[in-house]
Amino acid sequence: MERVQQVHEQQQVAEGSPDSIAAVTRGPPAPQRPEAWREERTRSLEDNVQNLPSIVEAYTAILHGLGEDPDPMAMQFFTKGYQEKIMDVMNDAIFDEDHDEMVIVKDIDMFSMCEHHLVPFYGRVHIGYLPNKRVLGLSKLARIVEIYSRRLQVQERLTKQIAVAITEALQPSGVGVVVEATHMCMVMRGVQKMNSKTVTSTMLGVFREDPKTRDEFLTLIRT
Repeated sequence: MERVQQVHEQQQVAEGSPDSIAAVTRGPPAPQRPEAWREERTRSLEDNVQNLPSIVEAYTAILHGLGEDPDPMAMQFFTKGYQEKIMDVMNDAIFDEDHDEMVIVKDIDMFSMCEHHLVPFYGRVHIGYLPNKRVLGLSKLARIVEIYSRRLQVQERLTKQIAVAITEALQPSGVGVVVEATHMCMVMRGVQKMNSKTVTSTMLGVFREDPKTRDEFLTLIRT
C-alpha cells in the first residue's frame, strides 16, 4: 500500500500539479535564528514577576532530577534578592540633611550569578550621589547592592538597577554607579581569560549632564 502511495505522488509531481508538488517537496520548517529567543524574552518588572513561578518550577524539577534538595538555605541565599523590597531595606534610614556635596561609598563587595551560564561573577561596586537635602544611611547603599546582586543577573542591568533605586528613593541631584567584576563564564569556560574584568557604569542626573561632576566622581573612586 505504501508503495502504491509513493507511485501516485510521483505521478502527480510528473503531471505538474502545484499543490501536489508543494506537498511532496515541502521540507521541514526553517530553523529558528539562534538569537530569536532574545526577542521573545520580556524584561519588564511585571513580566518578571509573572514568569517567576514557572522559573521556580523549572529549576525545582532540574534539582529534583539531579537528586538535590531544592530548598536548602544556601540556595535561598543566592536568590533572596527577589523577595526583598528597597523601601523595606531603607528602614527609615533617609535623613533630612543640609548637605549638597558628593557622597561616595566605594569598594562594596558584590557577588552575583550570571543568568546566561549560571556561574558566579563578583567584584566591587562604587556608588556616588549628590544629595538634594536628603541623605541615606551609608550601610543602606551596600544593602541595595545586595538586593539586586542576589538574583540571576547581568552586570549591565545590575548597574542600572542600583542607580535607579537610589534615584527613586532619595531624589538626589544625580547618581553615579560603577561596577568592576570578574565573570567566571569568561574564566572557567569560553575564552578562559583569567585576569579579565568587565567595567560598567550608569550616570543619572547631574552625573550624566555635567562632565566636571562625573570626572570628580570617577577620580575619587580611583584614589
